[in-house]
Amino acid sequence: MAANLQQQRSVNEQLRREVGVQRIQVSEACHAMMQYMMDHEADDCLLSGFNTQKVNPFREKNSCTII
Repeated sequence: MAANLQQQRSVNEQLRREVGVQRIQVSEACHAMMQYMMDHEADDCLLSGFNTQKVNPFREKNSCTII
């Protein structure tokens, strides 16, 4: 019983926090995301590539050697 009451209080607190979140239409959110991506595509290393392999976080760190 006490666990159920605590769970309901937790849900209630979460709903109180969410009531203040500003909501926008999905079309507005998609447009804003697309605009952000287009504005920052020059800085995206996955699209334009890396200047040097040294700055590439996906490169192999060590080579495997078999003795």
